[in-house]
Amino acid sequence: MVISSAALIMVGVFADFVLSPSPVVKMMDVGPAVAVAVDATVIRGPLVPATMVLLGRSNRWTPVRRSRPADLRSG
Repeated sequence: MVISSAALIMVGVFADFVLSPSPVVKMMDVGPAVAVAVDATVIRGPLVPATMVLLGRSNRWTPVRRSRPADLRSG
């Protein structure tokens, strides 16, 4: 839900520049708008949750905390 909402805001901001009279600005902003929309719907929608299910416990793996290094001034 958060990813979709953020993508919708970004697409809206990029699409707002389409109203500009300059054709260069229009071309430069239609591409990112389409890219963000495709990324949010195709990649982050089904593929990220599917990958999380496939990875199982290793999906949330965190490294072991190490102890603090010895003080270098004591030598």
